[in-house]
Amino acid sequence: MGKTDLLTEAERIHREVLVLDAHFDLAMDLLDRTERGETNVFRTVFDPPFREGGVDCVVSSIFVSQRFLPEQALRRGLDQVECLRREVEHWPERLAFCTTVEEIRSAAASGRLGIMLSFEGAEPIGNDIRLLSVFHRLGVRGLGLVWSRRNYLADGCPFNPVKAGKAGGLTDLGVKVLREAERLGMWIDVSHLNDEGFYDVMELSKKPVIASHSNCRNLVPSPRNLTDDQIRTLAKKGGVMGMNGCSIFVGNGPGPFTAGDLADHVDHVAKIAGIEHVGLGLDFCDGFPAPPGESDLLPSRDVIAGHGRISELTAELLHRGYSKNHISLVLGGNFLRVLGEILMS
Repeated sequence: MGKTDLLTEAERIHREVLVLDAHFDLAMDLLDRTERGETNVFRTVFDPPFREGGVDCVVSSIFVSQRFLPEQALRRGLDQVECLRREVEHWPERLAFCTTVEEIRSAAASGRLGIMLSFEGAEPIGNDIRLLSVFHRLGVRGLGLVWSRRNYLADGCPFNPVKAGKAGGLTDLGVKVLREAERLGMWIDVSHLNDEGFYDVMELSKKPVIASHSNCRNLVPSPRNLTDDQIRTLAKKGGVMGMNGCSIFVGNGPGPFTAGDLADHVDHVAKIAGIEHVGLGLDFCDGFPAPPGESDLLPSRDVIAGHGRISELTAELLHRGYSKNHISLVLGGNFLRVLGEILMS
């Protein structure tokens, strides 16, 4: 098939299978825009690309920018949850807040966008483990232990080398929080975790683990990407890794990079661990304005121009000979399988 035919077939597949993006900073940007006085943000900014790309479910991170730490971490986390939940309540015919796979499938069947919540760094709970169950009661179902910085639970892996003391694995509190999260029925996310912490999680966790938005270090030597051994270890644990669309994790050098370069990472994971362990965690951020003095939080350009263009990756996978069944696993089936093994009501 030619390029146009591949895109047409890809768009058809997106209409027929459930598409899930396991990582998007939706709540953070929604809150920021609302505080700047913007109105109808979800309808005008976020929903059109979701519809165009045939996205059925998105996992929104709860991420607290450096300028709010440490004093306002809890407040910002709660504000993001409330801002997003209020948006869902105001548009129930289109949006559905989900905490189980059954709710995701039900939302998709009725043409609504399912939204889930996950920590990207546990800063909002600080060193108070009891707050984890509070957020769970509010609907948060994922725990990314760290962002690319140190907190009470573990060390994150920086985007670039920084001067710091010796890195460590999970702290004693980190171990307790991991166990509490699994008891509550939350998934553990190792994206942004350093190598020492990664292997601690693999040893201590009793359930499958995800890397919501990480690529392959064999192809791009960033500490944010996973080594081949880590990918195999994650797969043996029954987990899934979501392909990250930020260019600095997709290709080497100045670029520009494309969906084809991202498909190289799909190929690599499929080759060494199996297609059953690949998903989407696209981490799109081109549309986010950098907070004052924090331009490093938006380190690169996206290799795909937002959710409305995800079919470009699907078309590339078709071009490479992937079957519709395997593509459906990448687009959402694999994450749904793993979340189904972890989540409780």
